[in-house]
Amino acid sequence: MIEFPRRGVMLVLASPSGAGKSSITRALFAQDPNIALSVSVTTRARRTDEVEGQHYYFRTVQQFEQMRANGELLEWAKVHDNFYGTPRAHVEEQLAAGNDILFDIDYQGTLQLYDRCRPDMVTVFILPPSIKELKSRLERRAQDSVGTIGKRLKNAKVEMAHYREYDYVLVNEDLEASTQKVRTILAAARLRRDRLRDLEGFVKDLQDQIDSI
Repeated sequence: MIEFPRRGVMLVLASPSGAGKSSITRALFAQDPNIALSVSVTTRARRTDEVEGQHYYFRTVQQFEQMRANGELLEWAKVHDNFYGTPRAHVEEQLAAGNDILFDIDYQGTLQLYDRCRPDMVTVFILPPSIKELKSRLERRAQDSVGTIGKRLKNAKVEMAHYREYDYVLVNEDLEASTQKVRTILAAARLRRDRLRDLEGFVKDLQDQIDSI
């Protein structure tokens, strides 16, 4: 089977908190060894089940602001009173090496990435099947206070208003089905003509073969 070397894909998943993007992300990693997570820098407190460098790079506000001032972030945003950002150097190295990177970021970060990296990106916005189900998911994960859950639900209204800015929109009613749809989107992005290296030379060689017959 003929395969061309290619530039990596930046797969961006976004959703209101609790709509399922983290669950879809975990399922993708379990099924596809050729994609890695873009680990963000954040100023929020580390949860008990989170590991430094695996889930996030946890930094103080002062450290974050220094990274931003030095141009070390591809994008950054303030979400739920905390800062989040994407380290630039690692992403650029991985794309050049043909490795795919998944971004679990909000709409603010997505719009900033559009300004810098649009040709490398494919973006998916994930909606919940209902607000009742969204609230139930936030309560079941038992990670936030009642006040925080209320704030996340209010923010969901703002976040959902940005669905038109994404390439694809999925309603996450069933995790397995939604994960498969995202895998299909990624597979198509990997085959885009402008991502394939050496394609022009391959076509030229085919043409030369015709001339030599």
